[in-house]
Amino acid sequence: MATVGARDGVPGQRHRPDDPPRTDGRIGASRAFGWMLMITGAAGVLAGWVITIDKFHLLEDPNFTPGCSLNPVVSCGNIMKSEQAAVFGFPNPMLGLVTYAMVVAVGAGLLSGARYRPWFWLGLNAGTLFGVGFCAWLMYQSLYEINALCLWCCLAWTATVVMFWYVTSHNVRTGVLPAPAGLRGFCEEFTFALPVLHLGVIGMLILTRWWDFWTS
Repeated sequence: MATVGARDGVPGQRHRPDDPPRTDGRIGASRAFGWMLMITGAAGVLAGWVITIDKFHLLEDPNFTPGCSLNPVVSCGNIMKSEQAAVFGFPNPMLGLVTYAMVVAVGAGLLSGARYRPWFWLGLNAGTLFGVGFCAWLMYQSLYEINALCLWCCLAWTATVVMFWYVTSHNVRTGVLPAPAGLRGFCEEFTFALPVLHLGVIGMLILTRWWDFWTS
């Protein structure tokens, strides 16, 4: 069983006597952390799958209207038809199908008691950092260049933001990322505040970008 306690991000719980000591350099995580990766990864896979299917329909029929195209602002079709929707030469959701599925696999491993070496955790952190950076760029393009919003994209953004901050917090708490004691203590108690603040900023940007539309 993975070590459960403050180092694994479960406030109020401590190391259990029957947990095996970490003598091989591998680091585990709590079941709550494993479920977080499973849920956010699954949300990303779902968003990527739906957008990919709708993209195929658009390729077959340019007049196809995706189900999430609700009005001039919430218009998934406009997003899918944009150049930004295929940055690497293929539809962006296909990249998400692979990467989010990998996150689900990592979460499943943690739930089964797997422990990973520090380089693995750093790699996971780098992947989520790339993901949150890519989502930030896509968000800017969506709000200020394409001038439309995709609800499935918003789901993927939310999942990526949550997993990034919790993976980073885990690495800070376990010493994979060097940090002062004060920051480690903050991550042990208030990790939830980081994604909440991040998503709050995104929500405010969306609200203010189309304020006249939302209030009309």
